[in-house]
Amino acid sequence: MKRSEINAFLREGQRFIAAHGYALPPFAALSPEEFQARRSELAGLIDARLGWDVTDFGGGDFAARGLLLFTLRNGKAADLNRGRGMLYAEKIMISRKDQLAPMHRHDVKAEDIINRGGGTLALALFMSEGDGAIDRAARVAVPVDGTMRDLPAGGVLRLGPGESVTLLPGVWHAFWAEEADVLIGEVSTVNDDETDNIFAEPVSRFAKIEEDEAPWRLLVSDYATWLGQAPDC
Repeated sequence: MKRSEINAFLREGQRFIAAHGYALPPFAALSPEEFQARRSELAGLIDARLGWDVTDFGGGDFAARGLLLFTLRNGKAADLNRGRGMLYAEKIMISRKDQLAPMHRHDVKAEDIINRGGGTLALALFMSEGDGAIDRAARVAVPVDGTMRDLPAGGVLRLGPGESVTLLPGVWHAFWAEEADVLIGEVSTVNDDETDNIFAEPVSRFAKIEEDEAPWRLLVSDYATWLGQAPDC
């Protein structure tokens, strides 16, 4: 992806989020220069990898396959392993109309996926076999706002604005917006985008960036280059 494209997507995304009455924290508006100047002060959010993320999953066609995300809060894997402390994370995301987030599962993270407004959010769902592979025969049972929904393998669950689904570790899911762009909330256990995204097909979780202009906002994947922060693995 070109940096100029990412900058444009971020500006559009920020307007879309605001239009739905969702207020981002002040650090969402920090420039790269402010991040550098305040590196020590912002160490907590940098180390937790809070902030912006735009990905085309390595496919080079953001409109067809991609996602815009902002991580607002995130605990530590060490606390999750201990069973105490900050064991949760939260994101806000934008799925454009007919834009696919490809099929994947998590080994650790459980998550609520919430339609915060816009069109219909569609999710294709599968269970896992014993080795973690997609089970193309087993039915899928997931809670939608506390009420169990039963679908065939690969069935599509559709969520209107305000509705949510709970996805436990091992549930394969791909999602996209229908009718209009969708603002998506995610509330989950601790998030680790480096190691806890298992995709059905070979993809890159983070975009490869062509630097054709200066960044307007840093992405979490920029922190290592711009701020000297090595990703936690």
